[in-house]
Amino acid sequence: MQPTAFIAYYRVSTQQQGKSGLGLDAQQAGVAAYIGPDRKLLQAFTEIESGTRSDRPQLDAALKACRLTGATLIVGKLDRLARNTRFLLSVVEGCGEGGVVCCDMPQIPPGPVGRFLLTQMAAVAELEAGLISARTKAALAAVKARGRTLGGWRGGPKVDPAAGRAARTQAANDFAARIKPVILPLCERGLSLRQIGAALAARGIQTAAGGGWSADAVRRVLARLDVKAPNALPDTTKPTPENHHAY
Repeated sequence: MQPTAFIAYYRVSTQQQGKSGLGLDAQQAGVAAYIGPDRKLLQAFTEIESGTRSDRPQLDAALKACRLTGATLIVGKLDRLARNTRFLLSVVEGCGEGGVVCCDMPQIPPGPVGRFLLTQMAAVAELEAGLISARTKAALAAVKARGRTLGGWRGGPKVDPAAGRAARTQAANDFAARIKPVILPLCERGLSLRQIGAALAARGIQTAAGGGWSADAVRRVLARLDVKAPNALPDTTKPTPENHHAY
């Protein structure tokens, strides 16, 4: 005997899909076409939740309505209901005598035979998903064992490494040219690299990277300006054999 009363269950994965109707319209259209004008849709429940989750309040409410009314649970597609065998079995057992029908598999009837076929199909799909996952992991492990680096371009802009190096070099040269009027007089005064860096910092000038000045940072800027670095002078802020006296 064909069922005459149905409880519909729809599921979308995100809040945005729920608001826009993306995916939901197709499910509703499938259910309406299956039921037709001569049978009744008693209630409909819509869930906004991932298919991997088993705690679904709207599905629980739909199953309760099926048990109370004796209606058949109807879903637009099997994957909207469950993606693993164990969960599907719990749904099939929880919907009562009316059973479950899926609009994407109309050849599977409700009732005991339909339950058996649905669980078999879900088991095959779950097995295939597991085999695909295992093959993918084995292939990736083999590639990694051959010394190749996994991962790669993921859709962002592709950057030519040579062009990137040239851009960084040009930026460093431009920075050196900008501070040339400040750094050359410091060199002419006979200051050490460390003292030049301190003088630049006192003027509020940072390095090209926005950091503090070291002797090496000053030397690199002078090299870009083709200016010979001054000989390092003794740092009088630290004791040396020449300026240290015991008291």
